[in-house]
Amino acid sequence: MLLRAAWRHAALATAAPGSRPVAPTRGLRLRVVDHAPQSTVPSDTASDAESVLRPLYMDVQATTPLDPRVLDAMLPYLVNYYGNPHSRTHAYGWESEAAMEHARKQVASLIGADPREIIFTSGATESNNIAVKGVARFYRSRKKHLITTQTEHKCVLDSCRSLEAEGFRVTYLPVQKSGIIDLKELEAAIQPDTSLVSVMTVNNEIGVKQPIEEIGRICSSRKVYFHTDAAQAVGKIPLDVNDMKIDLMSISGHKLYGPKGVGAIYIRRRPRVRVEALQSGGGQERGMRSGTVPTPLVVGLGAACEVAQQEMEYDHKRISKLAERLVQKIMKSLPDVVMNGDPEHHYPGCINLSFAYVEGESLLMALKDVALSSGSACTSASLEPSYVLRAIGTDEDLAHSSIRFGIGRFTTEEEVDYTAEKCIQHVKRLREMSACTSASLEPSYVLRAIGTDEDLAHSSIRFGIGRFTTEEEVDYTAEKCIQHVKRLREMRFAPSCQETQRPFGGNCSAVSPIVLRLCSHTARNKNFTVLGFLDLEIS
Repeated sequence: MLLRAAWRHAALATAAPGSRPVAPTRGLRLRVVDHAPQSTVPSDTASDAESVLRPLYMDVQATTPLDPRVLDAMLPYLVNYYGNPHSRTHAYGWESEAAMEHARKQVASLIGADPREIIFTSGATESNNIAVKGVARFYRSRKKHLITTQTEHKCVLDSCRSLEAEGFRVTYLPVQKSGIIDLKELEAAIQPDTSLVSVMTVNNEIGVKQPIEEIGRICSSRKVYFHTDAAQAVGKIPLDVNDMKIDLMSISGHKLYGPKGVGAIYIRRRPRVRVEALQSGGGQERGMRSGTVPTPLVVGLGAACEVAQQEMEYDHKRISKLAERLVQKIMKSLPDVVMNGDPEHHYPGCINLSFAYVEGESLLMALKDVALSSGSACTSASLEPSYVLRAIGTDEDLAHSSIRFGIGRFTTEEEVDYTAEKCIQHVKRLREMSACTSASLEPSYVLRAIGTDEDLAHSSIRFGIGRFTTEEEVDYTAEKCIQHVKRLREMRFAPSCQETQRPFGGNCSAVSPIVLRLCSHTARNKNFTVLGFLDLEIS
């Protein structure tokens, strides 16, 4: 807290007396953002507004910032043009409907579709559910088989599992080491009663691009509908639904610098693809997605698609250059770094690297001034690595050490350099801290010999008390250990994992000793010492 208070004091000191602190538009290290409520009433305390420090953003696969041009397009429909687009009896409804139809044309233009083939939804998750469940249920009387891959997004995999519970059969195609499916296996998997093949365009974890055009041709020749989850691809790589023989496509607004809460699904009209609607209501969106269309959001989605169409080539070249810069800097300075996924058939803005001898979560915690994502996820009583990395055959220890770097439209060269330098610095430090002597993060052989549970063995810390140890030091160590173990458990134990109780009373798995040592690392800053992770600057 001392360090955070010092940063806040420094930020406030730079502002003119009596004025509000000005937030920098782009910051190399940390961005100071004022979250104080805006008020029209003058206040003497305005200059003391709470400011928070924010990391650099390198997680564009999770979501992208709203493009200012998109916000400009949305604002009139948030304030002045607020009519229901389905109201046909007055000007308020007509103007909203006109904006909605214009947005439909913008989305269709980006993927080479007819505007009548675009159905607005709440996002790619809903679009995927409509595509997978809608097609399967409509044709269930004569077709009960679907095909997908092991590396699809969770919403596609869960939709398929839901259909299996209804009596459908689903083939989950494996992927090769590169992350790409084998087209021969796909052809062999198609059966006379196969209704749908669902393969994502660009993988959200490793950035691999599937051979969509070839898959489309195979499906078309076998009279099977082809759906692709293109949330990570639309607006980033060229797509044409007719050239690629795509029958259904899922689109997400917030993955292409548009607003959250809106998306679309492309459903081919000729030859017509029929889907069973998932929700009942007023019959909006040609009966396929009932509910009032949110005009400001679809206007934002349309504007985002138009901007993406105009800037796709420039963005791709720039992102490719920044991605190459990041990978080269890291790999030149660090040994034992592996890039996951096919290096050629790959979207450059999604870089998934595994750092041998380092736990991904430890590195994420050290890199707290950069917003990144780890490839490992807590899905059971142990810290299981990403199912995508497991599917491509990544060694379990390397899968645990994976970090995903996302580079987008607004990422700067300085941010890439800073991220690379900090990553190199902390990987070296964590490797020095780690007790690893081989290519795997094995628990102590002594603890294994006495039959200690592997998760508990991984969480062990040795405390040494000697002749000169004082009572105050023992109390301080105990207090800090309790504090950080509680904090780490809160940070790591997601709600989805709460059903699994560990012997020590927490959820999921044990706390990593490397992470705990990192949290207890003492950093000296001028005249004071800070101990603790969340308020610690590790330099």
